[in-house]
Amino acid sequence: MDFILKDKKMSEKNLQILGWIGTCLSVIMYISYIPQIMGNLEGNKTPFIQPLAAAINCTIWTSYGLLKAKKDYPLAAANLPGIIFGLLATITAF
Repeated sequence: MDFILKDKKMSEKNLQILGWIGTCLSVIMYISYIPQIMGNLEGNKTPFIQPLAAAINCTIWTSYGLLKAKKDYPLAAANLPGIIFGLLATITAF
């Protein structure tokens, strides 16, 4: 893919905008766990594996974004809701 984008550089500002758009879309994706959590609480239990995997994955990516030398706040912010909602969906599935 590098050969396709070789001469097409995106400005730092546009890269930041792209990062925050991705962050917003990720937050929307993880907020979609809310109906699953509500269903779990109402007794309509759902499988726990996918939200647990999402929570673990998001924990790793959030840690990576915050622990590297040049912090990647959009990456961390995009994955933080996945930790919270993934864990809530997992816990309420039992």
